[in-house]
Amino acid sequence: MTARRTARGGEKDAGPTLFEAALKRDPKLAELVPLAERMRPRALSDLVGQEHLVGEGKLLAHAIAADRVPSMILWGPPGSGKTTLARIVAESTRARFVPFNAVLGGVPELRQVMAAAKEARAYEGKRTILFVDEIHRFNRAQQDAFLPHVEDGTITLIGATTENPSFAVNAPLLSRCRVFRLNLLDEKGIRELLGRALESPEGLAGSVGADEEAIEAIAKLASGDARRALTTLEIAADEAKREGRARVTRDDVVQTSGQKTLLYDKAGEEHYNVISAFIKSMRGSDPDAAIYWLMRMLEAGDDPLFLLRRMMIFASEDVGNADPRALDVAVAADAAFQRVGMPEGIYFLSQAAIYLACAPKSNACNMAWKAAQEAVRERGSLPVPMRLRNAVTGLMKREGYGTGYRYAHDEKGGVAWGETYLPDEIAGTHFYEPTERGYEKVIAERVRWVRAQQSRHDEEEGSAPLSREGGLGAQLGSSERSPQALNEGTGVRESSGGEEKTDPKPQSSSADKAD
Repeated sequence: MTARRTARGGEKDAGPTLFEAALKRDPKLAELVPLAERMRPRALSDLVGQEHLVGEGKLLAHAIAADRVPSMILWGPPGSGKTTLARIVAESTRARFVPFNAVLGGVPELRQVMAAAKEARAYEGKRTILFVDEIHRFNRAQQDAFLPHVEDGTITLIGATTENPSFAVNAPLLSRCRVFRLNLLDEKGIRELLGRALESPEGLAGSVGADEEAIEAIAKLASGDARRALTTLEIAADEAKREGRARVTRDDVVQTSGQKTLLYDKAGEEHYNVISAFIKSMRGSDPDAAIYWLMRMLEAGDDPLFLLRRMMIFASEDVGNADPRALDVAVAADAAFQRVGMPEGIYFLSQAAIYLACAPKSNACNMAWKAAQEAVRERGSLPVPMRLRNAVTGLMKREGYGTGYRYAHDEKGGVAWGETYLPDEIAGTHFYEPTERGYEKVIAERVRWVRAQQSRHDEEEGSAPLSREGGLGAQLGSSERSPQALNEGTGVRESSGGEEKTDPKPQSSSADKAD
């Protein structure tokens, strides 16, 4: 029996539609209905793969059995059974069940549904369950139209969405609904559905069989999508029948299925899931996982420039000074890709991803700027010490701008011992704490040495001797350290004769000293 809308927008029970009546007269017409629709489960016991929701003792199963269905959002990938579960609720409940598609209807149609729901509650004492498929298609203002009716009990809302409700459903409506997440079916569940479809009178009714290799191939190609699996079986079965064969083979499946469709939405949650896995794989120093997720995104049609941007960010955020060359590699890959494009550009993407995954990792720079940012926000605009201010006018000089500033290049070791450069209120604060990984180990030794010399100078009021020159190359990149540094990915360069390459010391100018 179906429900037909009255002129006032209500619903009443009616006889079968013309198509349903024709099916009773000629069952062969059922073949016009897709196999996936014919095999849609009619009871909770037939639902596959969602035992965490409707299994014995589960909340949703109890609610459906007691006809006390709460307002809910069914969230899951395509083919996981959202619409099927809603139809099972429709078959199990004594409430009016009104299906609505957010793609085909809008707020004016919703007003009619709400008016009919109020009328049914007032005159018949009946609840109304409103099933809204693709609820994420409504914008947030349109979703507000549900709020008063859900809140006062005029309707029980069941929304279905493939998008993460945290992003796709506005917060007020989400707070009034329970969210139930449906999972992709595993291969065992897919094989169970295929077996039913081959034997069921509503399915292929034993008219054709299938090799185990064919069933396995369909289960793998379906990627957890029940609808896709049944559609593939139906097409392959039609092909076998056309050739007069009684069994579906693996070749039939391969020939009819085409390329496997990847579950991926460049604007939705799955996009963020996969890019998160890609970033975490590089951070975890797993080049195999990194290249896998990279190819997942590229094969699904993601923008290579987006991926390159993410790798450039990663090179600084997660590799940092543990391997300063990482940022060079990522930037070079971006520049090369923009000159060459696809398909050859995949070389640059994969090389950069593998390099970043294999590089030593440090987030010390990341932590440093966050700590400094927190200090700025907490302490506000602390005044710049007068000695650090640039005196560009006579008045500024008379006011003391720049007085007492010591030009570091003129000091022994290239460091003005005892000088401080932070605001006086937070002098001595350390924001940057380098790690002992990769090239940052060299930086860490330099930083420790400078800080130790500064501490000695402060304690002895400037009498601490300088044991050696303090330039980074001379202090920590000496020839005896070069092989070790190179082994740790420090980036120290050696000539063919084993001597370290250093840049000549630049000449200072008066402008440098002023600034």
